Amino acid sequence: MPFRPPLVPFETFVADPPDLPVRGPGDAGPSVLTRAEVLGTDVGGATFKGTTSDGSSLVVRVGAAGDGVLRVRLSAEPDARSRSAAAIALVRPAAFAATVEVTDGTVRIGAGAVTAEITLDPWHLRFVDAAGTVLLEQDRGERDISGRVRTLPFGRSLAGGEVAAYHESFVAPALERFVGLGEKFTRLDKRGQRALMWNFDAFGSESDRSHKVVPLYLSNRGYGVLVDSGMPVEFDMGQSTHSCVQILVPDDLLDYYVIAGPAPADILKRYNALTTAPLLPPKWAFGTWISSGFFVDTQEHVMARAENIRRRGIPCDVLHLDCYWQVDGHWSDLRWDASTFPDPEGMLASLKEQGFRVCLWINPYVSHLAPAFEANRDHFLKKADGSVYVADVWHGSYPACGIIDLTNPAAVEWFANDLRALLRQGVAVFKTDFAEGVPADAVAHNGMRGVELHNVYTLLFNDIVSKVTREVAGHGMVWARSSFLGGQRHSAQWSGDVNASYPGMASTLRGGLSHGVSGVPFWSHDAGGFNGTPTPDLYVRWSQFGALSPLVRLHGTTSRLPWDFPADAERHATEALRMRYTLMPYLYSAAVESARTGVPMLRALLVDSPDDPAAWTADLEYRLGADLLVAPMVDPSGEREVYLPGGTWLDYWTGEAVTGGRYVRVSQPVDRIPLFVRDGALILVTEPGDAVGDGPFTDLTVVSWGGGDGRTVLRDVDGDSSVVAVRSGDTLAVDVTGPAQVRRVTVAPVPGRLTPTRITLNGVPV
Repeated sequence: MPFRPPLVPFETFVADPPDLPVRGPGDAGPSVLTRAEVLGTDVGGATFKGTTSDGSSLVVRVGAAGDGVLRVRLSAEPDARSRSAAAIALVRPAAFAATVEVTDGTVRIGAGAVTAEITLDPWHLRFVDAAGTVLLEQDRGERDISGRVRTLPFGRSLAGGEVAAYHESFVAPALERFVGLGEKFTRLDKRGQRALMWNFDAFGSESDRSHKVVPLYLSNRGYGVLVDSGMPVEFDMGQSTHSCVQILVPDDLLDYYVIAGPAPADILKRYNALTTAPLLPPKWAFGTWISSGFFVDTQEHVMARAENIRRRGIPCDVLHLDCYWQVDGHWSDLRWDASTFPDPEGMLASLKEQGFRVCLWINPYVSHLAPAFEANRDHFLKKADGSVYVADVWHGSYPACGIIDLTNPAAVEWFANDLRALLRQGVAVFKTDFAEGVPADAVAHNGMRGVELHNVYTLLFNDIVSKVTREVAGHGMVWARSSFLGGQRHSAQWSGDVNASYPGMASTLRGGLSHGVSGVPFWSHDAGGFNGTPTPDLYVRWSQFGALSPLVRLHGTTSRLPWDFPADAERHATEALRMRYTLMPYLYSAAVESARTGVPMLRALLVDSPDDPAAWTADLEYRLGADLLVAPMVDPSGEREVYLPGGTWLDYWTGEAVTGGRYVRVSQPVDRIPLFVRDGALILVTEPGDAVGDGPFTDLTVVSWGGGDGRTVLRDVDGDSSVVAVRSGDTLAVDVTGPAQVRRVTVAPVPGRLTPTRITLNGVPV
């Protein structure tokens, strides 16, 4: 496995993935498809009988699954399906009429923007766009100088007479770059990496382990590849050989989709159509979340914390109570600790009056010491002998637990009823922690083995919590650590237990960028880092990064409360949060747009600049919406390089115009984050209050960056409003159409550029 460095102590996790077999010298090679014949065609595509290198027969299906989407299946039986399908359907392809052309020895199958071109003997498959340009094509197999096979082409491999895995290989041209595959904390460009689709308790956020994997990658050649399987699929992105991408699927079939672009935004839109639309969090969720931290809490402490937040003018909408709202040793039995929280209903009601929502930490494990464990033994995953699987899901730091069997309807109802009771008390939302701990050898109520359930279990967990939350609280948001293919329907996800260090912050950002181009628009992280205590400067720098993220939460093993840091750090962190609330109209508009399109709020530069090669490697900066470019200070020196895409960018703090298409060296004091605004942008802002709340924004100001022509759309809970600015001589005319309550217009001056002397708003001078 690629997760075990030599000479470093390795802690075996109860849910480590199973290894694929390794062939010994003289073992038979892979069973590769060599030729095929057409069995039949229909409105959706064509079915083939394939012959393999070992003389066996397999069924191949190539068909349309939507406009710009082609699906390829390889299996022994035509009705084969993924083993994970016993629990949940991951992909829902649409019926789409393909164009099918069969000629002597070749077949063409078109789905709008992409066409499959198939040669039958010898078998070969490639995909071209509408102009006939090759997007990708199968690799026939790489051999070294000794003749040994180094790659695994289209086919399958057997071990001990059983299928070990199906596989596919694609040619990887030298200049091709790849992004995606979930929340990966490694370099944004995945070329040269090997990604395993297995949700880990990652022990941090600084390795190739990740809590959230998505078997989807995007290429700078204008396509994406999605694999429909909940099994531990491996993506060898040119690691074994630089000229080839290999996909290993230890399942009962190979089932993948080629998704046409040409732009990443086009691919993500089609990906959403195949899986699920993103869920927009409720408006208040975009405010600050402040946590109790990972230490003993009480009702008295919570109320004092709320009073302190409001008295100090720290903008905040959500108070998060972590583990210790429950009895220590009984996690997670979903019961208040009556000794420390004697009146939760009264506490929740009082906090609501002060403008706070409350989030509770939960997970799907129940300590074997909790009374709820013994009373519900039938509701947990089992071992092969039928006994409850009591697993060390906390790596020895907490009592072993039973894992709720979410394939068991009775267990689901028991779990859901406990959630309902908490929501009816006034809890607003749940943080769904863990869920990566299903052991590979566990047995579920529906007969699934743990290896089949492991990844999709995270979806079952979040689906149940989201459903019950919607039923009682009226929204479906969760704050999740683990997820899988289609997890964008749960709204918000955060990066996990990163170390409180500058490198930890940098790797966290890489994870967010990777997750965004994997189809998840709403992502966050623990501002300040989770593990350890940040230095005051790091706390400020991370708070600034958090304030300019899709969602923001202050949380860690030690306090992340601003007043527990030196006065300057408290002031700078609070200023960053107030800046967020000032920009909230812009941020919420970007969020609504992301929910509609699937384009992430926090996005790699390649999303908006897909033709810029440098944008595919810039992984320590991002665009937040279309008009802001953020480069968190990831070095204690206060200096760093920032790549600016083509065009003109304005320094947020000075207004200085900077020409893009190049790297610039920036230096910022601790109270400022490197931030740039697209020249010509119209940014709507408002006065920061204590909370965002639910209602539409009031008393808005349009800020014209550059004082020239521009346009934008404000998206709010009461509808969309169009804002257009036209510069004519010394006059800037701004017109607003829609319900937005715009009261003022201002111009951010640019040194050396004439500022308009007259401004009108809907024809009236302001």
